[in-house]
Amino acid sequence: MTERSRRPSAEHESLCSLRSLTAEQTIHFCLQGLVKELMSYEFCPRWSSPPSPSCTAPVLRGGARSATPPPLQYENPWTIPNILSMARMGLAPVLGYLIVEENFNVALGVFVLAGVTDLLDGFIARNWANQKSALGSALDPLADKILISVLYVSLTCANLIPVSLTSMIILRDVALIAAVFYVRYKTLSPPRTLSRYFNPCYATAQLKPTFISKMNTAVQLILVAASLAAPVFNYVDSVYLQTLWCITAFTTVTSAYSYYHYGRKTVQVINNK
Repeated sequence: MTERSRRPSAEHESLCSLRSLTAEQTIHFCLQGLVKELMSYEFCPRWSSPPSPSCTAPVLRGGARSATPPPLQYENPWTIPNILSMARMGLAPVLGYLIVEENFNVALGVFVLAGVTDLLDGFIARNWANQKSALGSALDPLADKILISVLYVSLTCANLIPVSLTSMIILRDVALIAAVFYVRYKTLSPPRTLSRYFNPCYATAQLKPTFISKMNTAVQLILVAASLAAPVFNYVDSVYLQTLWCITAFTTVTSAYSYYHYGRKTVQVINNK
């Protein structure tokens, strides 16, 4: 018998050691392995170290992989601006409920809080490079549109904003949100699966709102603040408030046309660089 045949294998040694353990020691050993596996798991791949080409290269006929995989860019979605944008989305239904219940004093305070989150996420994203993300470029305006849509519908139910103006704003926002989903679909490299489509770590395009669109968002928020304060300070029938309706309608139509006119200039594709 050779020296190699007399030497026990690694599997045999581990099996013998497991058999010599008590039940309590075995459970402890298994829990240690489970914790180690969980600690090594990452929700999203680190954007500083993208996946290897062998994992991302497309499969060709015969099982071979392409030598030039499609470029991918992964990023951390859990930045402070993105969390603030999601918090602003969460405040939208709260504001809607307060307005419908005609609790305008509390609604005005919650609206100021939502405005602070909007200012903070933009300030942080501009001044800290590691807090800027492609997801944030879509999440921030999406949060604004959800908040504004809920506010305008609620204020219309409270007879503080005309139905025609609210309908115009809702139609514009629905069209822009549909365009965002379409851009996401077109810029996503094959295979276009639901898991990859809704994966926030996979950045495909960055949105650049037009100047008139930023102005329109500011005007819409000013109208919301003025309409919320109107029943509190008793100027519901003010001519200045009605003038602000006309200005908001004009900026809404103009901003919608600016997206139609500039089109592709407002979208920067990332994964085809």
